[in-house]
Amino acid sequence: MTIDSRAFRNALGCFATGIAVVTTVAPDGEPIGVTVNSFSSVSLDPPLVQFCLGRAAMSFEAFTTAPSFAVNILAEGQAELSNRFSRRDLQERWDGVGVERWDSGVPILTGCLASLECDREHVYDGGDHVIIVGRVRRLSGSEDGKPLLYFRGVYSQLP
Repeated sequence: MTIDSRAFRNALGCFATGIAVVTTVAPDGEPIGVTVNSFSSVSLDPPLVQFCLGRAAMSFEAFTTAPSFAVNILAEGQAELSNRFSRRDLQERWDGVGVERWDSGVPILTGCLASLECDREHVYDGGDHVIIVGRVRRLSGSEDGKPLLYFRGVYSQLP
């Protein structure tokens, strides 16, 4: 059976997801960030998370070789930040963005609902994507706020 790619995308769009910006540092020291909605927990013990990254992404090599990355889970008022990190211009993404640096030195975006600093554990084949698994080394989270959601191709919010 052949699956129509548009029908497949539409079906997957029925699954509401959160939005995150995953960050790392390139070998030359430049900060790298990309918007993803393919993020999830893997294990509580040890604390593992994963995200998927397209093989055609400009940041592919940086994320598949960097020893560390951070997952910054966006809050409902951060759609502009999500849009910014989905653009092609890598450097413009960082203009005016608040950043902290924790133990690994990767950029942690300020004002997010939660942030997780991770050491890269594994990179698995995932067709036209790779699955990057990281062990959480440090985290912060807010008790207040609501997530930015993505549903049927548009941003959405909890009531």
